[in-house]
Amino acid sequence: MVFSRPAIRHLYLFFLFLIALFSCSQGTPEIIHGSLELVYYENGGNPMERFTFFILPRDDDGLEDLEELWLFHDWEGLSWCFTSKNWTMETADGENWIGTRAIAVEDGTLPRGQFRAVLIDKGGNRTERLFSFDAPPEQRPFPYLAITGDQYRIYSQYPEQNLLVYDNEGNYLLTITPPAAEGNLSALGLPSQAESIALWARDPSRLVSAFTDIVPLHDL
Repeated sequence: MVFSRPAIRHLYLFFLFLIALFSCSQGTPEIIHGSLELVYYENGGNPMERFTFFILPRDDDGLEDLEELWLFHDWEGLSWCFTSKNWTMETADGENWIGTRAIAVEDGTLPRGQFRAVLIDKGGNRTERLFSFDAPPEQRPFPYLAITGDQYRIYSQYPEQNLLVYDNEGNYLLTITPPAAEGNLSALGLPSQAESIALWARDPSRLVSAFTDIVPLHDL
């Protein structure tokens, strides 16, 4: 059988299409690591709960092939879905993590126990991984950050303290680890555009933290 040049060209393009079709999105994504952290937000004196949820994904087709990330609490019948359009990507030690800091429920109290994460790529391939979270039965007093002139003071029973710095429009600038529970703001090396700060107190061993309301830097 003899093929004309146009026919050979069409066959060649067809084979290229098949190669692209079967080489795309055939690998199953993986969830290498993941974490859930419970964050208490001060919320004007009415603390509310949020989960910070991040995973370290792997996909042989690249992270751009990932489509959806789900978190399920099957016992309570709850689910949260995040896509490549609205999840947050953060880099730590040269690795890209994806997730969110905004998992919440209407009544404000998040479930504990077993969660199930599902990662789906654009080809419909998926993987699952189970996570467990049980917050400690005792809840520490909510931390407090006081600013007086050039002095700051932290009242906290959490083992780790961080100060988050914002500009006059509420945009995050940087995080500072204070050398002591009290001291001079001018010694912290705040950038010139800093207008307010908040305290983020953490217990990394229990994956629980508390985030105070933003405090203006009035007298700087």
